[in-house]
Amino acid sequence: MANFRDLLSDQRVHVFDGAMGTVLYGRGVFVNVCYDELNLRSPDLIRDIHRDYVKAGAEVLETNTFGANPVKLAHYGLAADTEAINAGAGRLAREAAGTRAAVLGAIGPLGVRIEPYGEMAVREAEAAFAQQVAGLLEGGVDGFILETFGDVTELGAAVSAIRARSDLPIVAQMTIGTDGKTHYGTDPQTFGPRLQAMGVDVIGVNCSVGPAGVLEAVEKLAKVVTLPISAQPNAGLPREVEDRKIYMASPEYMGQYAKWIVEAGARFVGGCCGTTPEHIREIAKFVQSVSPRHQPVAGTAVAPLPATALPPVPLAQRSRLAAKVAGGEFITTVEIVPPKGVNPAPMFDQCRQLKAAGVDAVNVPDGPRAQSRMGALLSGVMIQREVGIEAVVHYACRDRNLLGMLSDLLGAAAAGLNNLLIVTGDPPKMGPYPDATAVFDIDAIGLTNLVARLNRGLDPGANPLGGTTRFLIAVGANPTAADRERELRRFAWKVEAGAELAITQPVFDLDQLDRFLKDVEQYHVPVLAGIWPLVSLRNAEFLANEVPGVSVPDAVLDRMRRASAAGKEAALAEGVSIAREMITAVRSRVLGVQVAAPMGRVPVVLEVLEGTLRPAAAAASSFSES
Repeated sequence: MANFRDLLSDQRVHVFDGAMGTVLYGRGVFVNVCYDELNLRSPDLIRDIHRDYVKAGAEVLETNTFGANPVKLAHYGLAADTEAINAGAGRLAREAAGTRAAVLGAIGPLGVRIEPYGEMAVREAEAAFAQQVAGLLEGGVDGFILETFGDVTELGAAVSAIRARSDLPIVAQMTIGTDGKTHYGTDPQTFGPRLQAMGVDVIGVNCSVGPAGVLEAVEKLAKVVTLPISAQPNAGLPREVEDRKIYMASPEYMGQYAKWIVEAGARFVGGCCGTTPEHIREIAKFVQSVSPRHQPVAGTAVAPLPATALPPVPLAQRSRLAAKVAGGEFITTVEIVPPKGVNPAPMFDQCRQLKAAGVDAVNVPDGPRAQSRMGALLSGVMIQREVGIEAVVHYACRDRNLLGMLSDLLGAAAAGLNNLLIVTGDPPKMGPYPDATAVFDIDAIGLTNLVARLNRGLDPGANPLGGTTRFLIAVGANPTAADRERELRRFAWKVEAGAELAITQPVFDLDQLDRFLKDVEQYHVPVLAGIWPLVSLRNAEFLANEVPGVSVPDAVLDRMRRASAAGKEAALAEGVSIAREMITAVRSRVLGVQVAAPMGRVPVVLEVLEGTLRPAAAAASSFSES
């Protein structure tokens, strides 16, 4: 029986197989089928494809288990069958390989983001990979191949899951884009040494952008790693042909590039998406005449120093608002919603009134309740330049992917916009365009991690930026959340990610606020309490019944009900009184307040704030020591 460890030690070039999904599709299996389940449902089909690759010259077979982890299988209701599917796949590949090929258990990404940019913890990812590893070991694999990973941290979780159960060889392959970097912007010079430090046996790239891009990646890896290198490119980039994606690279083209890839340093070559046994046959022919120039000898390559995080700019130096946070001064901000049209002049007038009243900053929501309005970032920049008052921009994850967020934030930093309130964002179904699509590439916790890294001079791939951003990182908090435990867990994760200030939803109940403050006091993060001046009974009932995360006690509703009986002006006056009472009550509890301008009515806010913006040393928050 062929053994992958033997192939590792003989210093020759060896050929991996090609794509499984491409061949299955070509043989009439529709894309809506779980390809991994075919190991149990159509074993003859899978075995025959493996055999075709062996006949074509493949010396290493990968099991048909790229997506056979419990997270992906759950989409088909097959999570409970994870081990059985992987064990079956291992046996099929082993039968097809016979004595002519080694068998590697294929493991791909989970299909969800893990920390620090996703909700899944690394230990949860390890547990998911562990189920797959157990099945593959039962199926008789003699090594593992981790492929098409865009996140080095996730690949590390898979390595840990394997090493906890086996000392079999591991091939670790990342995937790169047209820029030569991973999804998080990590280049081969950076991820190569990181993978080597994990204790894997082969380092490489697969899938990606086709043989030309993979060749460049191999050339870079050969300069920074001492382990054998592998390469499995796609058959070029797919093209749309009559609603189908067709890979255009011919077998001969792939074979020629395989020769160059080996000459650049690869010891193992094969194919990924779009490749077939015909491609592997040509690759095997071309590489027979070459030998790798990259001979791995421990210690011969000098890995570059990893990117070192820079110290963040001291909080007090990031903005005027941040200086007040650092000094424990009472803060007052007011929420101003950007216009729905193209004229910012009314927004500027509102901000001028607030600046004259002594407000510290204006909060600019980012499409609240999924409304289409002027962009929050540009609104914030214009407010600061036109009016001279600082803006706290709400930045939501709903409408942008990770790359878009990174671009926005770098631009905001360059424009001098340094105060951020990071929120996940309201889903489109809440707004007037319920059929609009949302991105939610990451949530508020992941974005907090991203901004905290930018403040230390690193991008998501841990690459240096050449300097640091100066963001004050604020996050949302909900003292009246229906699922209190979940809210507190998420708050703890936000703090761990780098939150420096918390701003709550509108508060109408001091008891609920006190309970929340008691629960989070261990984190020493200052809090601004949300204040919403009620303008009518209808406004109060709307908040109480239709705005998620806001709780209006019966006592407040009763006050608004009684006042409303005397007319609109009386109801408005009562709403102003309630807001004033709340500000007075919270001064000794929190660092400051964020007051909303209901329906854009700034005069109402000014009436609420009248007499409340005096210095209040005696009311300084208990958070000032943080």
